[in-house]
Amino acid sequence: MRVEILCTGDEILTGKTVNTNYSHIARRLVDVGLGVHWGTTVGDDRESLLQAFRQAGERADAVIVNGGLGPTVDDLSQEVAAQAAGVELELSDYWLKRMEESYARRGRAMPPNNRKQALLPANAEFIDNPIGTACGFAVTIGKARFFFTPGVPREMRRMLDEQVLPRLLALGGIKGVSRLKRFHTFGIGESRADQMLGDMPAFQNGGGIKLGFQAHYPQLETKLALSGEDDGDLAARLAPVEAEVRRRLGNFIIAEDDQTLEGVILGKLLERGASLATAEMFTGGHLAARLAPLAGAEKVFRRGLVARHAGELDASGVNPDAAAAAAQTLRERSGASHALVVLIDLDEDAGASTDRPDFGGTICIGLADAGGAIARQARLLGGRDWVRIGATELGLDCLRRHLLGLPVDERIDFERR
Repeated sequence: MRVEILCTGDEILTGKTVNTNYSHIARRLVDVGLGVHWGTTVGDDRESLLQAFRQAGERADAVIVNGGLGPTVDDLSQEVAAQAAGVELELSDYWLKRMEESYARRGRAMPPNNRKQALLPANAEFIDNPIGTACGFAVTIGKARFFFTPGVPREMRRMLDEQVLPRLLALGGIKGVSRLKRFHTFGIGESRADQMLGDMPAFQNGGGIKLGFQAHYPQLETKLALSGEDDGDLAARLAPVEAEVRRRLGNFIIAEDDQTLEGVILGKLLERGASLATAEMFTGGHLAARLAPLAGAEKVFRRGLVARHAGELDASGVNPDAAAAAAQTLRERSGASHALVVLIDLDEDAGASTDRPDFGGTICIGLADAGGAIARQARLLGGRDWVRIGATELGLDCLRRHLLGLPVDERIDFERR
């Protein structure tokens, strides 16, 4: 089935807003085995939008439209959809009542312009939005079935999963169920992961499982996608492949599926009744910011120190011995069971760009617990942001490895001598 994603709005057409909605919709379509044939972005202009709807209606089987369902004058999706479908707009009394009740629950009167959101093309199929005022709907334009979703990300994502994707699968005659298994790794690049996994029979022609990668420095996401008759069939086919992927990627796996690196760390600390203090140099609090806001962190996180110079963290310099000693001092002063220190010596000439291959920074990680203190040193190349992001991830990964009893000094692909 040929699917098109059509996004509306001057803000995304001009680049003022990064179009994360498109990438999310496209990924979810691939996850369920549909894919994307065209992606179109149109501004808030009636004629351009009408032309885009008609073109999509001739070449696609299904079109997901995102945006333009709000109450303001530049929200044109309902009006133009009705024109393209050759029908009139009709007031949905049901949706109007839903909006009025929503405002009443918050002790507010509904603004008059919100009434516009209850105007839908005649005979449109209603697509519920349980958490917003923008009403989703589906109509046929030309040869394609159009599904209209709001631009608010959290509303769109819920409607996509609960309402739109099931309709698309039914429209395409796709039976059974699909599953996406994800492994998050730190320390290996896409090419190395492909070398480690690409020869597995399950991923070869006829193997039935699709292997894919998505790199977003400093992490790499490895995805296994498959379809089957039912959940039991998928679980039986996937279990041995998952086990082999875990064996091959080994210690580089930091989390799976919806888990995060910081979530895994917090879970281990909570499991042990342990506590944590952190101290970081140059990273600007990003280390603490990954851990402290998590649910349950109030039981674990004791202290987070942020400094620009090593001396402010009781470190005599940026070297492994200084990092270990600073971690031990932090543990003692904070009363935490575990302490993590990240020290960075950034090259003086390292600017914001990663274009200079010889510039970067030296990172020293210090870890301390009741058993003593250990350190890890690495050199990462790139600009200031590249080093900062990499150092934050390296510090968290070293803590994860230490908590799991894994080697902390295992070299990573981003490391240089």
